[in-house]
Amino acid sequence: MALYYKGEKIMSDQTNNQPVQEEPSLSELLQVRRDKLAALREQGQDPFVITKFDVTHHSDEIKNRFEEMEGQAVRLAGRLMSKRGMGKAVFSDLQDGAGRIQLYVRIDDVGEEALAAFKKYDIGDIVGVEGEVFRTKRGEISVKAKTVTLLSKSLLPLPEKFHGLTDVETRCRQRYVDLIMNPDVKRNFVIRSQFIKHVRDFMDARGYMEVETPVLNTISGGATARPFITHHNTLDIDMYMRIATELPLKRLIVGGLERVYEMGRIFRNEGMDNRHNPEFTTIELYQAYADFNDMMDLFEDLLTSATQKILGTYQLQWQGQDIDLTPGWPRLPMYEAVKQYTGLDFMAMDTDEEAVAAAKSIGVELPETADKTWGNALYEVFDQRVEEKLIQPTFITMHPVDVSPLAKRSPKDPRLTERFELFICRSEMGNAFSELNDPIDQRQRFQKQVEMRARGDDEAGMMDEDYITALEYGLPPTGGMGIGIDRCVMLLTNNDSIREVLLFPTMKPLD
Repeated sequence: MALYYKGEKIMSDQTNNQPVQEEPSLSELLQVRRDKLAALREQGQDPFVITKFDVTHHSDEIKNRFEEMEGQAVRLAGRLMSKRGMGKAVFSDLQDGAGRIQLYVRIDDVGEEALAAFKKYDIGDIVGVEGEVFRTKRGEISVKAKTVTLLSKSLLPLPEKFHGLTDVETRCRQRYVDLIMNPDVKRNFVIRSQFIKHVRDFMDARGYMEVETPVLNTISGGATARPFITHHNTLDIDMYMRIATELPLKRLIVGGLERVYEMGRIFRNEGMDNRHNPEFTTIELYQAYADFNDMMDLFEDLLTSATQKILGTYQLQWQGQDIDLTPGWPRLPMYEAVKQYTGLDFMAMDTDEEAVAAAKSIGVELPETADKTWGNALYEVFDQRVEEKLIQPTFITMHPVDVSPLAKRSPKDPRLTERFELFICRSEMGNAFSELNDPIDQRQRFQKQVEMRARGDDEAGMMDEDYITALEYGLPPTGGMGIGIDRCVMLLTNNDSIREVLLFPTMKPLD
């Protein structure tokens, strides 16, 4: 039989050439561990009363510096992952925060009583070890234990060794077990931490000031998305969890802070798939006296420098594709991308009706809540027929005004805005534009969003009178950008699912 715990195998099936033996039930296994803890407490050796263990070294340091550390006394701590041999010596693998190293626990070194106690320890128990660095006859770098102290008793068995923790749902719900059993998972989050640090260092070095803005707002704005709504009891008002940090940050540009950025969580009450989670991390940044071309330069510099620093290469694999991040990414207006991939020349179309008909001719329908305009038709053709074909990093520029309520119109064509989105391997990595600073135009565009909301589009924005007031005081020409941290980490770690780069992704509760 096989034994499972919360969907994961913790004991193997008997093979056909072995006699069938009755394995203990899960409840029996759990009881054995609790009985061991009770015995320890009766002996005055309760591990949970220990508050500290002085660690001097970690496993990777011992392995990397073995030549100079051989014979040196060390103190390290971690989780027992295996035990081998039950005579006068026991080999065990210890896993700490840096990796694994073998322990050699011998009766001549620790004494008969201590060895007997160690033999009763379970896989998953956390121990502190004091010993000497040496190499075994088989050449494995190890620590010869002098003392072993039980620091924490594991009362649940780890998943079975050879199958590990593989079920995606269980891995996400029990990330703590996932990190124990799957070393590559930890690498994902090490890279995530390195990338976030690089982003902050990159922005700070360019004179940007990190700021914090409210998570709870009385108006949902700064993006087109469905918000989470909550209620503030004291004020007796509904409030919205932020869907973007854009509008507060641009208020700060009005106030004279010329370069600002914020890195933090954003909340959108929308669908969940491999690229979307209801809460995610972005960085939004704004620079006075700059435009969307400056933002393109900045984004390319940021992502390529991070790739070189963290991975040491511009050549990556993502979603089954070879990705080349060598600087010099193409910048392609949306209408040119549509013409290149579909043959439709929107710049040659004079009327809304002609554009909508052209979209329909290739099977692209506009949403019911969207106005039947040239700009919406162009955007839907791109979204439904072109985006999926963009593999290598490409800046798609000059988005229609109809889908860009906060971007400045292009001086060359008022139907378009100075906006871009960066696409890599069919995924949008960031969004930026020359910020709209005309308060009259901004009010008109907000009003269109209000009308769309009245028609049933609950992702449309709201009227923000205070933001318009801020613009009336004067917003300088400004470049702004939002970057999806999670998507960038997916790229750097070659993960197809956002859940693999979130320590605690949103999950439906178990019944």
